[in-house]
Amino acid sequence: MARTLKIDNVLKKRFAKKEQKEKREGVKDLRVYFLIVCEGEKTEPNYFKSFPQKVGTTVYDLTFDGGGISTTKVVEKAIELRNKSIQKYDRVWAVFDRDSFKPNLFNGAIAKAMANDIGCAWSNEAFELWYLLHFYNRVTAMHRDEYKRAIERAINEKIAISSKSKKQEIFKYKKNATDMYATLIKYGHQEQAIHWSKELTKQHVGSNFASHNPCTTVYQLVEELIGKSEELNNLIAKKYDLGE
Repeated sequence: MARTLKIDNVLKKRFAKKEQKEKREGVKDLRVYFLIVCEGEKTEPNYFKSFPQKVGTTVYDLTFDGGGISTTKVVEKAIELRNKSIQKYDRVWAVFDRDSFKPNLFNGAIAKAMANDIGCAWSNEAFELWYLLHFYNRVTAMHRDEYKRAIERAINEKIAISSKSKKQEIFKYKKNATDMYATLIKYGHQEQAIHWSKELTKQHVGSNFASHNPCTTVYQLVEELIGKSEELNNLIAKKYDLGE
């Protein structure tokens, strides 16, 4: 599935210079290849597939895999697919939750990802924590079963504020919904979610990630998908020789 990377202003200027210089030769779109392996079959893939597909001239090619496998298996599959693929991926990500997995399995999966240069978008306890952070800063532990009610309450409060109708719509959270990205953009605040996610990670130290609750690193993958990752932008600049 093709997607476009939103490039920061510095990168845009670099590419603009190169584009003007080689315009007559026909410069191809700047393309970045992603492999995203998810623990969930639909919730996470549906969310990430919904990001804007075209911004500027840089195109994302996103490949999704996984579903219905454990934390360790997600990482192992990401490594396997990357190593066997004919396509050279620029970024490879494993997406999984703490859920009810034993601490040693959860911690081990993260350690294995880090040791094998696999991006790790993990959440403790559940991916829905990322959704909730679009509305308020959750700083105390929450069981994964509580997220559904909390998300519904937060979104319905926003609907009530913005609705002019006496018979306003009632939002019901569906785990495998295909419109969560659009709903979060309409009623939530993505930049706020990124900020609060970063603040949560600062509150935890050490490698016992299973005890880091609440916490999520999904924001790191999101920043790459919206063009706000300095590391990825530098990689793109180097790949396409976008000099100063």
